[in-house]
Amino acid sequence: MTKLKSKILESVEAIRKKCRLEPSIGIILGTGLGALADEITDKTVIDYGEIPHFLLSTVESHHGKLILGRLGGKDVVAMQGRFHFYEGYSMEQITLPVRVMKFLGAKTLIVSNAAGGLNPNFRKGDIMIIVDHMNLLGDNPLIGVNDETIGPRFPDMSEPYSKELIILAMQAASENKIRVERGVFAAMTGPSLETRAEYRFLRMIGADAVGMSTVPEDIVAVHMGMKVCGFSVITDECFPDSLVPAEVQDIIRVANGAQPKLTRLMKTVIEKI
Repeated sequence: MTKLKSKILESVEAIRKKCRLEPSIGIILGTGLGALADEITDKTVIDYGEIPHFLLSTVESHHGKLILGRLGGKDVVAMQGRFHFYEGYSMEQITLPVRVMKFLGAKTLIVSNAAGGLNPNFRKGDIMIIVDHMNLLGDNPLIGVNDETIGPRFPDMSEPYSKELIILAMQAASENKIRVERGVFAAMTGPSLETRAEYRFLRMIGADAVGMSTVPEDIVAVHMGMKVCGFSVITDECFPDSLVPAEVQDIIRVANGAQPKLTRLMKTVIEKI
C-alpha cells in the first residue's frame, strides 16, 4: 500500500467513527462562500484538527470544518474551508480531502471559489460556471509515484468539468432566474495578486477568470473518476487599463453578497443530480 493510500484510509476511518453516512456528492466551499453549510440538515460537523492528515486553514473566512449530512435530497460531504498551495502546503496535502471524499463514497465534486474577472463582460458579483481551466501553478498533484488502485498514471483531461453538470447548472440558473456566465478559470499560486501585464497575458491566452485554488482539486477528482462541477464568484474586476487596488475585505464582501444566489444555484444542481 502506498503512503498516500494509507493516509486516505486513516482519514476515512477517523471520519467513519463519528459518522457512518456514505455521501454521493462532495462540496468545496471557497472564500466567503461557506453559508451553504447552513442549508445542510441532519449533519455531523467535524473539525479538521480531528481528522488525521487534514491541515488547518490559515486563511480568513475558511472555517476548517468537514460537514456530513443531507442537502437537496442527497447525502453530501462538504469542506467549509479549503487549503491553498500558497499556504506552504504540498499538492498532495491540499488535495487529500478530495481523495477522502471519494473514498467516503462521493462520485461527484461541486467546487466553488472567489476569482478575479478577466473577461470584460464580467462584473463584480457575477457567477461563472467553469467550463475548463489552465494550470499555471507550476506543479501538479499527480507528480510522483502513482497508485493504480486510486487512478491511472495519465488521466485524460479533455473534460475536466462535466458537460452534463454544466448543462444542469445552466438549467438550475434559468429556473432560479440567476444570470450566469461560462468561462475558463486560470489558477495562479498567489498569494500576491497579479500585475497589469499578467492580467493582459492571462486574457490573451484565453482565461476568463483567475484565482488561487480549484485546479488541483479538480485534477485529483478527475484522476479518481469523479464528475466535477465548478463555480467562480467574480469578486473583483481585473481589467489592466482601469485596474484599482484590490482589498481582501472587499473581495470577501462581494463573495458574501453573492452567497444567496450561489447557494440556490448549487442546491438546485444537487437536487438535479
